[in-house]
Amino acid sequence: MEKAWIFRHLRLKENDITDIANEYHIPKMIATILLNRGVSKEDVPSFIKKSMANIIDPSRMLDMDKAVKRINSAIESGEKIVVYGDYDVDGITSTALMYEFLEKFGANVEYYIPDRKGEGYGINIMAVNKLLRRGVKLLITVDCGITAIGEVEFAKLQKMDVIITDHHTCKDRLPTAAAAILNPKRPDCEYPFDSLAGVGVAFKLILALAVSRGMSSREVFDEYIDLAALGTIADVVPLLGENRIIVDKGLCALQNPTRVGIRALEEVAGVTDKPFTASTIAFAIAPRLNAAGRLGTATTAVELLLTRDENRAREIALALDEENKERQQTEKEIFDETLQMIAKDANFEKKKVIVLAREGWHQGVIGIVASRLCDMYYKPCILISTDNGAGKGSGRSIKTFNLFDALSACEKHLTDFGGHAVAAGLNINQNEIENFEKAINKYADETLGEKDMIPTVEIDCPLSEQSLTLENAHMLSRLEPFGMGNEKPVFAVSSVTVTAVSAVGADSKHLRLRALKNNRTINCIGFGMGALAETLREGDVVHIAFHMDINSYQRTESVQLVLKDIKKKGEPKA
Repeated sequence: MEKAWIFRHLRLKENDITDIANEYHIPKMIATILLNRGVSKEDVPSFIKKSMANIIDPSRMLDMDKAVKRINSAIESGEKIVVYGDYDVDGITSTALMYEFLEKFGANVEYYIPDRKGEGYGINIMAVNKLLRRGVKLLITVDCGITAIGEVEFAKLQKMDVIITDHHTCKDRLPTAAAAILNPKRPDCEYPFDSLAGVGVAFKLILALAVSRGMSSREVFDEYIDLAALGTIADVVPLLGENRIIVDKGLCALQNPTRVGIRALEEVAGVTDKPFTASTIAFAIAPRLNAAGRLGTATTAVELLLTRDENRAREIALALDEENKERQQTEKEIFDETLQMIAKDANFEKKKVIVLAREGWHQGVIGIVASRLCDMYYKPCILISTDNGAGKGSGRSIKTFNLFDALSACEKHLTDFGGHAVAAGLNINQNEIENFEKAINKYADETLGEKDMIPTVEIDCPLSEQSLTLENAHMLSRLEPFGMGNEKPVFAVSSVTVTAVSAVGADSKHLRLRALKNNRTINCIGFGMGALAETLREGDVVHIAFHMDINSYQRTESVQLVLKDIKKKGEPKA
């Protein structure tokens, strides 16, 4: 699809850029990027330094004092505690972190993660009854629970206390029967950073618990920051504020992991000898951990993170690698089916939201396929797996369409839902799917304009060919870690002349491009853009949008541009 280029620097004031550049002796390119990320002049040092000193006091989170008091009471009295998690990487790391910390202080603690297919997401009555029969007195949720009003009330009636730690969007009602609700998104919570992952909220709770039990914050960071970073990256929350500090410190720990499970997983993934970045987590580590909860049982992944047995760690890591391969095959099969369904839908072009349902689709994979379709068609997408008249759905959205708000507007057609603006899950009766599809598309027609449906490339600023230097490329590394909210900077150079073009890699999937501007050679690689080799010709004048990277080969470094988009016609407005 043709993409619109949006130059973010045009929203800024030149004086603001110059002030930051002069104040901190940095290039205007870097100052522009910082302002594009919403970093104020005063916050520049903390953004670049990523100091632990900028971690917010956990006691500022509403109900933190209640949670700490109730947990300490349970530890001292020997009450049975269960950490109740979720089956994605955020939930898995949250579970391991909370369980390991409580066990360290002698708590009578176990962990429980519901089965994706049999129980679904979050707290359920069946699980509560099972845990009651095992004598559980305190349930601590991690990465779930904020919408479980009825389930928490039921637990309280049965003399089981529930402490909720979650980060998902709150509905109008909260589960007020809980002993404590830790969620920075609570409308009545004044905690100054509301974008923590589920594991981030759990991490803040153990920080508060540690202080109450005479353990230093430094010790907590040393022992648990690896898990906190792993879950934070995998859950694709904004890498700003506290998340930026958690991930930066965590990546250092993950580069040389002390946990035998993580070390085994890195070896299986083949990333032990490579620089460890947020992308390493997102594309190599997280999918293998996620595979446990998607196709098997997530408790296996928790065991991997907790085990101290190297042989057992290797065994689990290999099993997860095999499950990930199986997941990839299942994902391909479902993706192919969805493409066939779309091809047969005569009204597809008129619909702003993709809603597809089929009996037996694997619930652990439909979210990934929904994401691929969302990217491919630039439309919000919801896939629903049906079984015996009931449907479980997973949705992904474009940035101009708040999926949680859309589901709220269509709530009468759903039995349950939850999530975020760009990713959500739902439960629905099968006979309501058609009505739901009509309702959410009606909502989209009312809220999305034509411009909202055009994919965009957000460019931080244009550059001259003279700016494509190793010095500038190294300077950009000071802004890492990159991820959502602090995306890897994108630049543009206009009117370059193609001097060589070829398709490279397996199945000619990638594009290698060499261009020239004012006698300066520009080397580019376009991942997944190999098809453009058929349309580009030597001598073509094009405009390129790209990341500026460093290519290392035989101990020699050079600037390499990783293409994001190519325009052949028209001068981009900069």
